[in-house]
Amino acid sequence: MATWSTLSFQNSSSPLMEQLIFFHDHTMLILIMITSLVAYMFFMLMMNSFTNRFLMEGQEIETIWTILPAIILIFIALPSLRLLYLLDEINTPSLTMKTIGHQWYWSYEYSDFNSLEFDSYMIPEESNELSTFRLLDVDNRTLIPIYTQMRILITASDVLHSWTVPALGVKADAVPGRLNQVSFTMNRPGLWFGQCSEICGANHSFMPIVLESVPHKPFISWLKTIL
Repeated sequence: MATWSTLSFQNSSSPLMEQLIFFHDHTMLILIMITSLVAYMFFMLMMNSFTNRFLMEGQEIETIWTILPAIILIFIALPSLRLLYLLDEINTPSLTMKTIGHQWYWSYEYSDFNSLEFDSYMIPEESNELSTFRLLDVDNRTLIPIYTQMRILITASDVLHSWTVPALGVKADAVPGRLNQVSFTMNRPGLWFGQCSEICGANHSFMPIVLESVPHKPFISWLKTIL
């Protein structure tokens, strides 16, 4: 969960988010190298009192500053394309869940089980307990088994919403009349929080998302209590 002192990404809870963080660090390292080189050149130009009045062109330096950025872009593009393919849709998910955005709450439906659907509302501030998170906790948490390839089908019933869980590296628009799909695998148990990331009305800030990743046995026990 993000706090006021969180300046970087949240700790990842899925392999895809780990890869996103690795790519971010890789790109930032290249940007720091470029920024340092440009800053050094600016400093040397300001400190240098000599000028070449007869310099009209420089084929060598122009060739270098054309080829070098192309090579740098290749070093950024190749990991980016690899990551795009890793984030692509999967064909054989182990579990499918459908989530529907409403004004202003989320409803969930486990497509692999009959009659398993529920609504998830934010817990009102006056009903908060010490064990809950203000403006983030919900009355019905969504349980998901760990080490399971999940497919989430996302849509909306009224206006645009956005289903977002930063720790999973997942963000997809919920569009009325359209199904969007995201896939992920949770690699550790815990509570993962998200919020609607598309301005959807007066209570846009009050429709949080809470996923609880648990081992398979507690998940099956939870299913038995509901079905």
